[in-house]
Amino acid sequence: MTIPTVDLRAWRSGEPAARGRITAAVDEGLRTAGFLLVTGHDVAPALRATIREEARSFFRLPPEAKQPYSVRVGARGWLGPGAEANSYAEGTPSPPDLKESLSFAADEPTGDAAVDAEWFAPNTWPAETPGLRGPVETYLRLMRTLSDQLLEVLAAALGEPEDFFTRHTGHPTWGFNINWYPGRDRVGTPEPGQFRIGPHTDFGTVTVLDRQAGRGGLQVFTDADGWQDAPWDPEAFTINIGDLMARWTGGRWRSGRHRVLPPPADVPAEELMSLVYFYECDPGTDVRGTDSHTYLRAQLDSIASD
Repeated sequence: MTIPTVDLRAWRSGEPAARGRITAAVDEGLRTAGFLLVTGHDVAPALRATIREEARSFFRLPPEAKQPYSVRVGARGWLGPGAEANSYAEGTPSPPDLKESLSFAADEPTGDAAVDAEWFAPNTWPAETPGLRGPVETYLRLMRTLSDQLLEVLAAALGEPEDFFTRHTGHPTWGFNINWYPGRDRVGTPEPGQFRIGPHTDFGTVTVLDRQAGRGGLQVFTDADGWQDAPWDPEAFTINIGDLMARWTGGRWRSGRHRVLPPPADVPAEELMSLVYFYECDPGTDVRGTDSHTYLRAQLDSIASD
């Protein structure tokens, strides 16, 4: 499995040979697995740790305390047990995913009332965790900057001008999930075919994932090797491209197919948390004849398990 590591500091140096090596590695990785590891991003580990600590205090609340924040997939709030089944996006029936999420999304209005109502509504911040909002909003600003940098690298890897994608991210939509994967000591024995997140591809342009290593962790699918554990580097973000990006390249690159394994039986208390930033583009962007956000809404609706 070819999942290269991209050092953004080397990219920002502007040195032609370094940039050439990076674009070649990116092109190869996205043609085979649809995944990259990215270092040199300058996002402090302490910020990510603070978000996890604050979010964990919410997830460990009793269900009745979390219920007022309960929403369907695609809305802003708490996605509780049973809310989501990602394998539905592939047309595969399965039990719901074994996770909970706090879900946030783009909230800066455009001035178009219809667009704002669907894509730029205010976020919901649980009153029980007042320390969550500040770190998350800081993280989200960093994620947007990082995502645009990644899109510039991807454009160069295609031999296009660096603004080939970012000219369509002037006022983009994005989603952000804090995914909590409890252990078997909390969720019990998984049903047959049940995962923490079922097999799927993401829907947008790039996904920036900060994850933790574990037995019940991320796996990536390639035609050559089937399902394999994703490589993990504590200093790196895991990056994958989504369906819109694959379409944008005319199928040259593949949307990264992945899953998160069930909670392991031999480590019943294993608890993991992922910070997942889904970057998209401006509403209504035409991606090779497809309206980006008509597609995104249909895919979000498809994975709701209720």
